[in-house]
Amino acid sequence: MPDLGLLDPASIRRLADELSLRPTKQRGQNFVHDPNTVRRIVGLSGITGDDQVLEIGPGLGSLTLGLLETGASVTAVEIEDSLAARLPRTVAERLGDDAAARLQVVHADALEVEALPGRQPTAVVANLPYNVSVPVLLRLLERFDEWDRGLVMVQLEVADRLVAQPGTKIYGVPSAKMAWYAEAVRAGTVGPAVFWPVPNVDSGLVRITRREPPPGDRKATFAVVDAAFAQRRKMLRAALSGLFGSSTAASAAMEAEGISPEARGETLDIRQFAAIARHLPSPKA
Repeated sequence: MPDLGLLDPASIRRLADELSLRPTKQRGQNFVHDPNTVRRIVGLSGITGDDQVLEIGPGLGSLTLGLLETGASVTAVEIEDSLAARLPRTVAERLGDDAAARLQVVHADALEVEALPGRQPTAVVANLPYNVSVPVLLRLLERFDEWDRGLVMVQLEVADRLVAQPGTKIYGVPSAKMAWYAEAVRAGTVGPAVFWPVPNVDSGLVRITRREPPPGDRKATFAVVDAAFAQRRKMLRAALSGLFGSSTAASAAMEAEGISPEARGETLDIRQFAAIARHLPSPKA
Protein backbone atom coordinates (compact mmCIF):
# COMPACT_ATOMS: atom_id res chain seq x y z
CA MET A 1 0.00 0.00 0.00
CA PRO A 2 1.65 3.29 -1.04
CA ASP A 3 1.99 6.23 1.31
CA LEU A 4 -0.70 8.87 0.89
CA GLY A 5 -0.70 12.65 1.15
CA LEU A 6 2.22 15.00 1.56
CA LEU A 7 5.84 13.93 1.87
CA ASP A 8 7.43 13.45 5.27
CA PRO A 9 11.09 12.80 6.16
CA ALA A 10 10.82 9.03 5.70
CA SER A 11 9.14 9.26 2.30
CA ILE A 12 11.64 11.90 1.15
CA ARG A 13 14.52 9.55 2.01
CA ARG A 14 12.83 6.57 0.32
CA LEU A 15 12.34 8.54 -2.88
CA ALA A 16 15.91 9.82 -2.78
CA ASP A 17 17.26 6.29 -2.27
CA GLU A 18 15.11 4.96 -5.12
CA LEU A 19 16.54 7.61 -7.45
CA SER A 20 20.07 7.38 -6.02
CA LEU A 21 19.70 11.10 -5.46
CA ARG A 22 22.43 13.05 -3.75
CA PRO A 23 21.35 16.69 -3.46
CA THR A 24 23.96 19.07 -4.86
CA LYS A 25 24.87 22.65 -4.04
CA GLN A 26 25.34 23.21 -7.78
CA ARG A 27 21.59 22.78 -8.29
CA GLY A 28 20.67 24.48 -5.00
CA GLN A 29 18.72 21.41 -3.92
CA ASN A 30 17.11 21.50 -0.47
CA PHE A 31 13.87 19.53 -0.16
CA VAL A 32 11.11 20.43 2.33
CA HIS A 33 10.11 17.37 4.35
CA ASP A 34 7.61 18.91 6.78
CA PRO A 35 3.93 18.77 5.70
CA ASN A 36 2.95 21.57 8.09
CA THR A 37 5.48 23.90 6.48
CA VAL A 38 4.20 23.00 3.01
CA ARG A 39 0.61 23.69 4.01
CA ARG A 40 1.66 26.98 5.61
CA ILE A 41 3.35 28.08 2.36
CA VAL A 42 0.35 27.04 0.28
CA GLY A 43 -2.00 28.83 2.67
CA LEU A 44 0.05 32.04 2.53
CA SER A 45 0.06 31.88 -1.27
CA GLY A 46 -3.74 32.20 -1.43
CA ILE A 47 -3.93 29.52 -4.14
CA THR A 48 -7.38 28.09 -4.85
CA GLY A 49 -8.77 25.38 -7.06
CA ASP A 50 -9.26 27.93 -9.85
CA ASP A 51 -5.52 28.62 -10.23
CA GLN A 52 -2.99 27.38 -12.74
CA VAL A 53 0.20 27.48 -10.70
CA LEU A 54 3.71 27.65 -12.13
CA GLU A 55 6.24 25.90 -9.89
CA ILE A 56 9.98 25.98 -10.50
CA GLY A 57 12.21 23.21 -9.22
CA PRO A 58 9.59 20.86 -7.75
CA GLY A 59 12.26 18.35 -6.81
CA LEU A 60 10.74 15.31 -5.12
CA GLY A 61 7.30 16.94 -5.05
CA SER A 62 6.80 18.29 -1.53
CA LEU A 63 5.30 21.62 -2.56
CA THR A 64 3.72 20.19 -5.73
CA LEU A 65 1.58 17.86 -3.64
CA GLY A 66 0.54 20.70 -1.35
CA LEU A 67 -0.53 22.84 -4.29
CA LEU A 68 -2.46 20.02 -5.95
CA GLU A 69 -4.16 19.28 -2.64
CA THR A 70 -6.02 22.61 -3.00
CA GLY A 71 -7.56 21.52 -6.30
CA ALA A 72 -5.30 23.83 -8.31
CA SER A 73 -3.54 22.75 -11.50
CA VAL A 74 0.26 22.88 -11.57
CA THR A 75 2.84 23.31 -14.30
CA ALA A 76 6.16 22.21 -12.79
CA VAL A 77 9.48 23.04 -14.48
CA GLU A 78 12.22 20.61 -13.46
CA ILE A 79 15.74 20.41 -14.91
CA GLU A 80 16.80 17.11 -13.32
CA ASP A 81 16.03 14.06 -15.49
CA SER A 82 15.16 11.60 -12.75
CA LEU A 83 13.09 14.09 -10.76
CA ALA A 84 11.07 15.19 -13.79
CA ALA A 85 10.34 11.57 -14.68
CA ARG A 86 9.37 10.51 -11.13
CA LEU A 87 7.10 13.43 -10.19
CA PRO A 88 3.90 12.39 -12.06
CA ARG A 89 4.06 8.92 -10.49
CA THR A 90 4.64 10.38 -7.03
CA VAL A 91 1.53 12.53 -7.41
CA ALA A 92 -0.58 9.64 -8.69
CA GLU A 93 0.57 7.37 -5.86
CA ARG A 94 0.00 9.87 -3.06
CA LEU A 95 -2.98 11.95 -4.24
CA GLY A 96 -4.59 9.82 -6.94
CA ASP A 97 -5.28 10.07 -10.66
CA ASP A 98 -7.36 13.25 -10.41
CA ALA A 99 -4.43 15.18 -8.99
CA ALA A 100 -2.04 13.61 -11.50
CA ALA A 101 -4.29 14.82 -14.32
CA ARG A 102 -3.88 18.38 -13.04
CA LEU A 103 -0.08 18.23 -13.21
CA GLN A 104 2.09 19.04 -16.21
CA VAL A 105 5.83 18.54 -15.94
CA VAL A 106 8.11 20.57 -18.19
CA HIS A 107 11.54 18.96 -18.28
CA ALA A 108 13.72 22.02 -18.86
CA ASP A 109 15.98 24.68 -17.40
CA ALA A 110 13.77 27.46 -16.01
CA LEU A 111 16.25 30.03 -17.32
CA GLU A 112 15.69 28.79 -20.87
CA VAL A 113 11.96 28.02 -21.04
CA GLU A 114 10.32 30.10 -23.75
CA ALA A 115 6.77 28.73 -23.64
CA LEU A 116 4.53 26.71 -21.35
CA PRO A 117 1.99 24.10 -22.45
CA GLY A 118 -1.74 24.44 -21.92
CA ARG A 119 -3.37 27.07 -19.76
CA GLN A 120 -1.01 29.88 -18.83
CA PRO A 121 -0.15 30.43 -15.17
CA THR A 122 -2.25 32.65 -12.92
CA ALA A 123 0.27 32.46 -10.07
CA VAL A 124 3.80 31.35 -9.20
CA VAL A 125 4.54 29.38 -6.04
CA ALA A 126 7.99 27.86 -5.68
CA ASN A 127 10.86 26.89 -3.44
CA LEU A 128 13.40 28.45 -5.79
CA PRO A 129 16.85 26.87 -6.13
CA TYR A 130 19.11 28.96 -3.91
CA ASN A 131 21.86 29.56 -6.45
CA VAL A 132 19.66 30.95 -9.25
CA SER A 133 16.64 32.33 -7.41
CA VAL A 134 16.93 35.97 -8.50
CA PRO A 135 17.62 35.41 -12.24
CA VAL A 136 14.87 32.77 -12.39
CA LEU A 137 12.33 35.01 -10.69
CA LEU A 138 13.12 38.03 -12.86
CA ARG A 139 12.89 35.88 -15.98
CA LEU A 140 9.49 34.52 -14.97
CA LEU A 141 8.26 38.07 -14.48
CA GLU A 142 9.61 39.14 -17.85
CA ARG A 143 8.69 36.12 -19.96
CA PHE A 144 5.30 35.08 -18.57
CA ASP A 145 3.18 38.13 -17.90
CA GLU A 146 -0.11 36.26 -17.42
CA TRP A 147 0.51 35.56 -13.72
CA ASP A 148 -0.25 38.39 -11.35
CA ARG A 149 0.67 37.09 -7.89
CA GLY A 150 3.03 34.65 -6.29
CA LEU A 151 4.85 33.40 -3.22
CA VAL A 152 8.46 32.22 -3.41
CA MET A 153 10.85 30.80 -0.87
CA VAL A 154 14.46 31.94 -1.17
CA GLN A 155 17.45 32.39 1.10
CA LEU A 156 16.61 34.90 3.82
CA GLU A 157 19.30 37.30 2.64
CA VAL A 158 17.89 37.18 -0.90
CA ALA A 159 14.37 37.72 0.41
CA ASP A 160 15.53 40.85 2.24
CA ARG A 161 17.17 42.17 -0.93
CA LEU A 162 14.10 41.55 -3.07
CA VAL A 163 11.86 43.57 -0.75
CA ALA A 164 14.39 46.28 0.20
CA GLN A 165 13.34 49.90 -0.20
CA PRO A 166 15.40 52.88 -1.49
CA GLY A 167 17.64 54.39 1.14
CA THR A 168 18.51 51.11 2.86
CA LYS A 169 21.92 49.43 2.80
CA ILE A 170 20.66 46.26 1.11
CA TYR A 171 18.66 48.03 -1.61
CA GLY A 172 20.26 47.16 -4.92
CA VAL A 173 19.81 45.63 -8.37
CA PRO A 174 17.40 42.83 -7.32
CA SER A 175 15.27 45.29 -5.32
CA ALA A 176 15.01 47.82 -8.13
CA LYS A 177 14.36 45.30 -10.90
CA MET A 178 11.73 43.51 -8.85
CA ALA A 179 10.02 46.85 -8.27
CA TRP A 180 9.71 47.34 -12.05
CA TYR A 181 7.36 44.37 -12.23
CA ALA A 182 5.73 44.02 -8.85
CA GLU A 183 5.37 44.87 -5.19
CA ALA A 184 7.32 42.41 -3.05
CA VAL A 185 6.85 42.01 0.70
CA ARG A 186 8.13 39.56 3.29
CA ALA A 187 5.49 36.97 4.18
CA GLY A 188 7.40 34.89 6.71
CA THR A 189 10.53 32.95 7.62
CA VAL A 190 11.26 29.23 7.37
CA GLY A 191 13.94 27.65 9.54
CA PRO A 192 16.52 25.17 8.22
CA ALA A 193 15.27 22.14 10.19
CA VAL A 194 12.40 21.45 7.75
CA PHE A 195 14.78 20.81 4.82
CA TRP A 196 16.85 17.87 3.67
CA PRO A 197 19.72 18.37 3.49
CA VAL A 198 19.69 21.00 6.23
CA PRO A 199 20.95 24.36 4.87
CA ASN A 200 23.08 26.63 7.03
CA VAL A 201 20.76 29.62 6.56
CA ASP A 202 17.11 30.50 7.15
CA SER A 203 14.76 30.95 4.22
CA GLY A 204 12.37 33.82 3.58
CA LEU A 205 8.95 33.84 1.98
CA VAL A 206 8.31 36.69 -0.44
CA ARG A 207 4.81 37.59 -1.60
CA ILE A 208 4.69 39.13 -5.09
CA THR A 209 1.86 41.22 -6.49
CA ARG A 210 2.31 42.33 -10.08
CA ARG A 211 1.61 45.96 -11.00
CA GLU A 212 1.95 48.21 -14.01
CA PRO A 213 5.58 49.15 -14.69
CA PRO A 214 6.60 52.81 -14.75
CA PRO A 215 6.56 54.67 -18.06
CA GLY A 216 9.65 53.92 -20.09
CA ASP A 217 11.71 51.16 -21.64
CA ARG A 218 12.58 48.23 -19.41
CA LYS A 219 15.93 47.38 -21.01
CA ALA A 220 17.10 50.98 -20.88
CA THR A 221 15.95 51.32 -17.29
CA PHE A 222 17.72 48.12 -16.26
CA ALA A 223 20.91 49.35 -17.95
CA VAL A 224 20.74 52.47 -15.77
CA VAL A 225 20.09 50.35 -12.67
CA ASP A 226 23.05 48.07 -13.44
CA ALA A 227 25.37 51.03 -14.00
CA ALA A 228 24.20 52.82 -10.86
CA PHE A 229 24.90 49.85 -8.59
CA ALA A 230 28.08 48.69 -10.31
CA GLN A 231 29.78 51.59 -8.54
CA ARG A 232 27.65 52.15 -5.45
CA ARG A 233 30.00 54.64 -3.82
CA LYS A 234 30.10 56.94 -6.81
CA MET A 235 27.71 59.80 -7.38
CA LEU A 236 25.26 58.94 -10.14
CA ARG A 237 26.67 61.50 -12.54
CA ALA A 238 29.94 59.54 -12.48
CA ALA A 239 28.38 56.08 -12.34
CA LEU A 240 26.19 56.84 -15.37
CA SER A 241 28.78 58.73 -17.38
CA GLY A 242 29.59 55.68 -19.50
CA LEU A 243 25.95 55.26 -20.56
CA PHE A 244 25.47 58.94 -21.35
CA GLY A 245 28.88 59.63 -22.86
CA SER A 246 29.99 62.02 -20.13
CA SER A 247 29.21 63.00 -16.57
CA THR A 248 27.91 66.34 -17.91
CA ALA A 249 25.30 64.58 -20.05
CA ALA A 250 24.37 62.31 -17.15
CA SER A 251 23.96 65.34 -14.88
CA ALA A 252 21.74 67.07 -17.42
CA ALA A 253 19.47 64.00 -17.67
CA MET A 254 19.12 63.80 -13.91
CA GLU A 255 18.51 67.51 -13.45
CA ALA A 256 15.80 67.38 -16.12
CA GLU A 257 13.95 64.93 -13.87
CA GLY A 258 14.54 66.86 -10.66
CA ILE A 259 17.18 64.42 -9.39
CA SER A 260 20.44 65.64 -7.90
CA PRO A 261 23.50 64.54 -9.93
CA GLU A 262 25.22 64.02 -6.57
CA ALA A 263 22.69 61.38 -5.51
CA ARG A 264 23.71 57.73 -5.29
CA GLY A 265 21.85 54.79 -6.76
CA GLU A 266 20.56 53.42 -3.47
CA THR A 267 18.45 56.54 -2.94
CA LEU A 268 16.41 56.28 -6.17
CA ASP A 269 13.25 54.29 -6.74
CA ILE A 270 12.43 52.48 -9.96
CA ARG A 271 10.32 55.33 -11.35
CA GLN A 272 13.30 57.67 -11.01
CA PHE A 273 15.60 55.18 -12.74
CA ALA A 274 13.05 54.91 -15.57
CA ALA A 275 12.84 58.69 -15.84
CA ILE A 276 16.63 58.98 -16.20
CA ALA A 277 16.65 56.17 -18.78
CA ARG A 278 14.28 58.14 -20.99
CA HIS A 279 17.14 60.59 -21.63
CA LEU A 280 19.64 57.98 -22.80
CA PRO A 281 21.12 58.79 -26.22
CA SER A 282 19.75 56.73 -29.07
CA PRO A 283 22.05 53.90 -30.18
CA LYS A 284 24.13 54.78 -33.22
CA ALA A 285 23.17 52.97 -36.42
